[in-house]
This record gives sequence, structure tokens and C-alpha cells, in this order.
Amino acid sequence: MQETKFLRVLSRKEVLALAFGAMVGWSWVVLSADWIQAAGTLGAVLAFLVGGLIMLVIGLTYAELASALPFAGGEHVYSQRALGSLASFICTWSIILGYVSVVTFEAVALPTVLGSFIPGLDKVYLWTVAGWDVYLTWVLVGVAGSLGMTILNIRGVRAASFVQIAVVGIILCVGLAFVLGSVSLGDTDNLIPFFEDGFSGITLVLVMVPFMFVGFDTIPQAAEEIDLPFRDIGSVLMLSVFMAVAWYSLIILGVGLMLNPEDYDSTDLAAAEANSIIFGEFGRLAMLAAGLAGIMTSWNAFIVGGSRAIYALARARLLPAVFGELHPLYRTPKNAILLIGLLSMLGPLFGRPVLVWLVDAGGFGIVISYAMVALSFLVLRKREPDLPRPFRVRFGKLIGSAALLLSIGLGILYLPGSPSALLWPNEWAIFIGWCAFGAAMYFMAPKNKADC
Repeated sequence: MQETKFLRVLSRKEVLALAFGAMVGWSWVVLSADWIQAAGTLGAVLAFLVGGLIMLVIGLTYAELASALPFAGGEHVYSQRALGSLASFICTWSIILGYVSVVTFEAVALPTVLGSFIPGLDKVYLWTVAGWDVYLTWVLVGVAGSLGMTILNIRGVRAASFVQIAVVGIILCVGLAFVLGSVSLGDTDNLIPFFEDGFSGITLVLVMVPFMFVGFDTIPQAAEEIDLPFRDIGSVLMLSVFMAVAWYSLIILGVGLMLNPEDYDSTDLAAAEANSIIFGEFGRLAMLAAGLAGIMTSWNAFIVGGSRAIYALARARLLPAVFGELHPLYRTPKNAILLIGLLSMLGPLFGRPVLVWLVDAGGFGIVISYAMVALSFLVLRKREPDLPRPFRVRFGKLIGSAALLLSIGLGILYLPGSPSALLWPNEWAIFIGWCAFGAAMYFMAPKNKADC
């Protein structure tokens, strides 16, 4: 392993804010009604509890590996050591698809939420995508947001982490007030029907869960910048997953208590509408502000995670060397950050329909990577039993096998024949296009592969 070229500056609270902020994002404001309509209130909560349990099992494999191999690139480091260079590229490129999808998702979410604050944001019609009219001003807001977040991350992880802590605080305060208000003032009759479309409804929500929970893995991506004992890296990772499970479950329950089934068809922002019933117009604006904060936290975290993954591949000569360059002053992977920023600027050109496409296509890439990390966990347990593991998981073979099987099970939900399969052509086009882009980048990379 190479000596780190990064600066170890991230404290415990900054690492926790990075991971939790990555997982909560904006989706709970804009998609909570979709989840409830698909599976029913309790069905949606059950989907997130089941999905969260799966993520906790997978997270245990990450926690051990992150403490044992605390180097930038996370998935790349583990899979290359266990499975070799080609498998490592597939694993890491798959998780990068998830990261880029989230960053692009936020570039589309930003003008969506600002449109609620600023009426008439849609000016200068461009075209229509899947029934959605795309306007120039709307696109420019998303592009400007991408540019701003790209610059922030180039200037250093410390600046990015300061922003992360501030906005996570806003999210937690608003969310806590909403949950307490909904429990006090909500109507349990609104929860009916508890379940919608049985197993099919739950799977429609469950297939989105990997995309919602992706973010704990930003911790191992930034491992070389974390100033903590290695065992604590694993502990913070697991805490972040627990917090995200509780967050999504409580938000869905709160929305279900405050809105009746007819309300979901009349609003695109169910969580904000539910909060307005509790606190009036101030509540609506506060929830939108929390959603805007969520956009910032998720956007920020996945630029950090994605750029470090790209950097790790370039450092291993699995991507062109230009992506392995660090900024001479800020010590950040500037070209990797620029690549993610440029890709995210494409999202707003497709309007709001691309939100769901990104969730599904990105989720497929995420579960592929999770399966390969679980396999790497099992291989390294057998091949390198004496590798120091500061955060050592009990019953490792059982946990690793469960993580592998659960990841494969989630992956099957995206395939043809499943009620929640990727849609043709849009979602498959994103996934196949990303694979083709990766293949081109891989063959442009230096041929003399190096160890991480």
C-alpha cells in the first residue's frame, strides 16, 4: 500500500455528518408520497426496515474492511486485494455509477425545490422529456449548483465538511420537530391502507432502498482523510446506518399520519405539505429548507466519495493517470472531481423524470458493488486470517455470506421478470451507457497495472 498523500483532517462528528448527510439527501421530501402509494404506509416503513437491515449486514463487512485497510478508494482497495484488478474495476466503477447518479439527482432536485420557493422559475422552453417540459432557467440553476459544489470540493475536504455539519444540523432539527408534531397531531386513520399491492408494492419500494442508503460507504472512500483510530472508523460507519434507518422510517410514518390517500395526488412535496398542516406556511418552508439542506449534504458527500474512488482507480493504473492527480495546494483529486461535476451537469437537461431513472439505474450499480465487497470480505477472511482487523465482525463467515446473498437478492429485483425491474429504454440506457463509458476508460488506462 502506498503512503497517503491526503491530509488527515476529518474528526468523528465530521465523518458521521458526511455519511448520514449522504444517506438522507432530498429524496424523503420528494418521494415519500410515491413510497406510500406504492406499498402503503406500513408497507413502505417495512420496506425501509428490511432494506435497512440488509444495509446493516452489508455495512458490517465494510466496517471491518475499512478498519483493516484504511485507504482511499474503499471498494477498489478491498476487491483488488481479494479478487484482482479487473474485478476491482468492475466493483468500483459500479459504485461510482451510484455516486454519480446521486450527484446528478441532486443537480435535478435543486431547481425542483427552488421552484417551490421562487414561483415562475421556468422560463424559456427548451423541450419535453417524458411529458415534462424543460426550461432554460431551470437547467441553468442545476448547472450552477453543480459548478458551485465542484469548486467547493476542489478547495478541500475540510471546507466541505464544515458545510456538511452545518446543514445536517438543520435537517435534524426540522425532522425532529416534524416527527414529534405528526405523532401528536396525526390521525391514525390516514395510515389505511397499511399495505398496498402486497409483496409487489413492497418490492417497488425495496428496490429504491440501496440508492437511499448509499452513503455509509463514503467513509471508506475518504479513509485516508479521517483522523480517528481505525476501529472507530467501523463504529462510526455502523452508527450512520442506524441513524438513516430511523430517519426514513420516522419520516414515512409522519407523512402517513398527516396526509390522507387523496392528498398524495395533489402535491409533489408530500413531506412539506404534511409539515404545513402542523406548523402552517412556516412548516412548509422549513421542510423545504431541510430538503435543500439535504441536497447539499448528499451532493457534497458523493462528490467526496466518487472522486476518491476514481482517484484510487487511476492510482492503480486502471483509469487514465490524469484522474490520479492531486491539487498542489488543497490536496484533493481535482480532475476526478471535475469529471463528476461535468457528468452531473447533464442531468438537468432531462428534467424531473430523470430523478426516478437515476434512482433505479444507480441502485443497480450499488448492489453489484456491495455483492463484490461481501465476496472480497469472505476471500480475505480465508486468505489473510492474520490481517489486523481493529473492527472485527463476530461470526464473520455467516455475516459475509449473508451480505453476499442479500446483495444478490437485491440485484435480482432489477432484472427483467421482476415487478421492479429496470425500465427500457431509459433506465437500461443509463446503466448500459455507463458500462460502455467505463470500458472505454479502462482500455485508455495504462496497461501495467499496479498494486494499490
